[in-house]
Amino acid sequence: MSEFSIDQRAGLESQVEQWRQWVLRRKAITPDDAEELEDNLRGQVADLVAAGLDDDEAFLVAVKRMGNLDDVSREFAREHSERLWKQLVLVPETPSEADGRWRDLGVLIALAVGAGIVVKALLALDDDAVFGLNAAFAVLPFLAAYFAWSRRLPARVSGLLVAVAAAVAVAVNLYPFVSEGGDAATGTTYVLTATHLPVLLWLLLGVAYTGGAWRDHARRMDFVRFTGELVIYFALLSMGGGLLVGLLFGTFGVVDIDVEPFFEDWIAPFAVPGAFLVAAWLVEAKKNVVENMAPVLTRVFTPLTLLLLVAALVALLAGGPLTAVDRDLLILMDAILVLVLALLLYSISARDPLAPGRPFDWLQAALVMAAFAVNVVALTAMITRIADAGWTANKTAALGLNVVLFVHLVGTGWLLLRFLRRHGTFDAVERWQTRYLPVYAAWTAVVVLAFPPLFGFA
Repeated sequence: MSEFSIDQRAGLESQVEQWRQWVLRRKAITPDDAEELEDNLRGQVADLVAAGLDDDEAFLVAVKRMGNLDDVSREFAREHSERLWKQLVLVPETPSEADGRWRDLGVLIALAVGAGIVVKALLALDDDAVFGLNAAFAVLPFLAAYFAWSRRLPARVSGLLVAVAAAVAVAVNLYPFVSEGGDAATGTTYVLTATHLPVLLWLLLGVAYTGGAWRDHARRMDFVRFTGELVIYFALLSMGGGLLVGLLFGTFGVVDIDVEPFFEDWIAPFAVPGAFLVAAWLVEAKKNVVENMAPVLTRVFTPLTLLLLVAALVALLAGGPLTAVDRDLLILMDAILVLVLALLLYSISARDPLAPGRPFDWLQAALVMAAFAVNVVALTAMITRIADAGWTANKTAALGLNVVLFVHLVGTGWLLLRFLRRHGTFDAVERWQTRYLPVYAAWTAVVVLAFPPLFGFA
């Protein structure tokens, strides 16, 4: 086979693989369905090649001929707008698609109202400890219900998610959290549980988002992408909402009307969960808009975050002996490392896995190396402090998180360097990110459920 034929065949395989990954992102298509559809596509391509078309032409025509996948082809064309076959399959959105989106929005608004009612009920209890433990339970189950409805989540998977979430809710609300001042909301294990619980529930939400196909790499990466885009939309909605609230207070303040009680009792409890759920709908409905923003955002914030990491490393090393490093500084380092991993995940999810290595990939490798250096110094400081003063719930949680981050960074750095040196593929880098997500779920579950009894609920 000639070199041209080999390159042409490789091009066809990459197009088929991208098409298959896109098909897997459809709500109603399972991996088995995708495999069957791929076999059908390949069969048509083979027939067309035998009839005299080249691989690219055969692929374009075969996709167009799959009439039962018009919607899939249309969306795939939007995703890969630079391809010639966009002109063959891209047609305007059908009225049924538009109606479906508005129907989805109506269901989601109803769920947002339900979340607002639950939040208002929690606030009415006037108990900070109860609210801190249950705020995530007041919002995330409604978003999970939306995904379960829109993705037709199997009853068995839905029941399992409900059972797990209910068991966690009962456990954390029955735990007898205590503190020196008698206020449970200030106890160490309470704070650890309240801060780790939303992360655990968010990862459980990922099962609903993927339609139960959590083991599928493409859908797990979709969930990572969804998380990053949700942050963007929620931030935009929050800033717009904050501006409106400021204008509201300013307008009524001019005429000496105090609207603060009305705002706190009726607007705030519904506005925040409502904005969160509507942001989720916007991500689903306007994917092509945000996906154009993602590469820009990652290219802006990656070099800035690298500078932040270098500054953090200097601060750690300039702080004197590692035993004297301030505890708050170590907590801040953990927050920065989590931010770096979040940015890295989002950046990877926004990248074309078939593209060759570029200078920006080397910048990401530098970001990973800098994060690794900060992580090693922070780990050393934590181990030194524990050896000097003993174990506490906070120190154990911080040490565990840094170990989890350390393994993640090592794996990412190794695979990324292999890719840049042309000894591996970027797909391996992607798969490492999604395969590692259950480790975070397991660690947050340990902190939420095991730490309180292990450390006496103090």
